[in-house]
Amino acid sequence: MVRTHLSVTTIRQLIEMKMSTCIRVHRNLACLHRAVGGVRWKSSFRQAPLLTAAPVRGLIDEQISIKGRFLPPDSPVTVRARMHSEEGDLWESFAHYNTTADGTVNLTRDHSVGGSYLGCEPMGLFWALQPAPGAREGLRLRKMNVETPIVMLMSLLEGHVSASEGPSTELAVVTTERWYMAPGVQRIEIRQNGVVGTLFLPPGPGPFPAVLDLWGMGGGLIEYRSALFASRGYASLSLAYIGHKDLPGPQNSMNVGDSYFKSAFQLLEDHLQVDGSRIGIMGLSFGVYLTLRIATNLGVKPSCLICVNGPVGSTLKLIDPEGRGGNFDSEQKYWTYNDQGYVSFKDVSLPANLLPESIMKVERLTCPLMYIVGEDDLSSSAIENANLIEETLSAADKSQLFTRLSYPGAGHLIEPPYTPNARMSLWSVKPKKVMTLWGGHTAPHAEAQEDSWKKILDFMECHLRR
Repeated sequence: MVRTHLSVTTIRQLIEMKMSTCIRVHRNLACLHRAVGGVRWKSSFRQAPLLTAAPVRGLIDEQISIKGRFLPPDSPVTVRARMHSEEGDLWESFAHYNTTADGTVNLTRDHSVGGSYLGCEPMGLFWALQPAPGAREGLRLRKMNVETPIVMLMSLLEGHVSASEGPSTELAVVTTERWYMAPGVQRIEIRQNGVVGTLFLPPGPGPFPAVLDLWGMGGGLIEYRSALFASRGYASLSLAYIGHKDLPGPQNSMNVGDSYFKSAFQLLEDHLQVDGSRIGIMGLSFGVYLTLRIATNLGVKPSCLICVNGPVGSTLKLIDPEGRGGNFDSEQKYWTYNDQGYVSFKDVSLPANLLPESIMKVERLTCPLMYIVGEDDLSSSAIENANLIEETLSAADKSQLFTRLSYPGAGHLIEPPYTPNARMSLWSVKPKKVMTLWGGHTAPHAEAQEDSWKKILDFMECHLRR
């Protein structure tokens, strides 16, 4: 028993001696780390650079926050955006930044010092997109399939580099999705009573206030603005009236008249999910003339009108009292060309060139009208038409109905915010290739789109919801 007791005691003593030795070694290592090794060990480890976008998935008119972290302090970096259009063309933008002392870059806070734009522009990478070097001439970025997103790849690059330079060190990447259709929005193709269009309905049972959405003489069926209206709570019918396979031909002629537009308006009025007493009309370019015609000639009662860079009348010879017109090519006598051979349609819509019988009697208006002017519009005489409308309403003692938004440096195509502007683009290929001028300088045009969209939604909120 004594031997056993001694053995246990000896073992316990040995364990205590070993633990004491381990503690002394650990303390010595800790001292060594603090004295000579700690700084070296910590500086040899660095978090990988990170690029974030929030929200990663959102609506096209939502601003997003783009940030880079874990970067060398006070160092040059480039943030680049790239995307492919539905036609497969590469579009890109880039901006030069200098990281802060804590190794971050924040596009909502920091200023670009070079690249596609300058200054503090949180969404500059989006509205400054341009076709990549070597791309086809005359491209214009438009979303045709609104049921899929715009996918943007953003990269953080080392140093200040340009889009045309060769491979550069990519530090971090992030992909974003930008949508015109919010979750739950319904897209319904309309082929009813001869009406050709697409109806977008917000989520829920309704009834919703509504918008009849009219584009210009480029024709076809353009859906993205209507999809975005529905994403903001408005039923919206994007209406085709020229240049569509389901309309009477030929496609370059105006072969529908007043009864067609009245049917489209009544389709909205009668829809079970639409509040028929709260319907607005929005028109861009030639769509402005049609907006005014519907509001003053057809016996319908819209709640408000929104007009963007368009005429109060037409140069098309009407072929019947219904308002059907001739071929748009008949307006060529008013086309003008610059030194590069690009065409401007600006003089087509000068009030002095409009057919007197086509000029709408805007003094008949009974609802509010917002008219948006791009002062660098090279495709319509927006300023002169806005002046004529304002003077006419003033003479009729209806000045209170008129609101003008005027934007220096903005061109013809004032669209939803953060959409890249095309100062010129391909208009037609046959019978010959024609490039048309739209106007607009990149930064002021982007500012006009952002500001006007907010005011359009405010205007609609005031006159279609309250």
